[in-house]
Amino acid sequence: MRTPGHDQDLVRGFLYSEGLIQQLDQIRALHTVDTRRETGRGHTMEVHLSSEVTIDWKMLERHFYLTSSCGVCGKASIDAVMQHLDQELFPMEPKLSANVILGLPDLLRKQQSLFSITGGIHASGLFDTAGRLLLLREDVGRHNAMDKLVGSLLMNPSLRQTMAALVLSGRASFELVQKALLSGIPILIAVGAPSSLAIDLAEEGGLTLIGFTGSDRFNVYSGRQRVI
Repeated sequence: MRTPGHDQDLVRGFLYSEGLIQQLDQIRALHTVDTRRETGRGHTMEVHLSSEVTIDWKMLERHFYLTSSCGVCGKASIDAVMQHLDQELFPMEPKLSANVILGLPDLLRKQQSLFSITGGIHASGLFDTAGRLLLLREDVGRHNAMDKLVGSLLMNPSLRQTMAALVLSGRASFELVQKALLSGIPILIAVGAPSSLAIDLAEEGGLTLIGFTGSDRFNVYSGRQRVI
């Protein structure tokens, strides 16, 4: 289930943030197929991957992360994510001031056009160190919002030069920390709580993880050195 819109970004981001592809050019073709008449289930995105991509289907059956859970395999789940990392985060960069961090959830909310209409839409927003919004995606599913943002980031690689933090409208799950790490995002800020496994993965991957972020407080769970 997803909110229509930015569907190609959703697919690109999903493939990348789940470790199925490592580079955008591994997608040879991506297009929409209308299967409503045959299946009654709406549109299907058809993806053609390059021949160099090999997918371990049995591995996916065992370690598929796109769920609403917080992970059930503990260290096995963390190790599986770490094996897919092909880029290291700089341990001391970037840095965010406390004042900027405190203001980010409100800035995100003000830019959520769908939330203002429905009150029931999640968002993922990418910001620079000054608190300027670089990219925003909304979806009824928080994983989808994240994947749409990652897919758009893949199509706009210049944003990597200025990106600093990803802000989530909800809590920080293991899966969302995973997607941030695989996308090279150094700081993850959530309005809600992180799960314990999300904290463990953030520490292992060198990610700055911040939760319970409001107008007057926030908790730093890992990567404190990036917070001024």
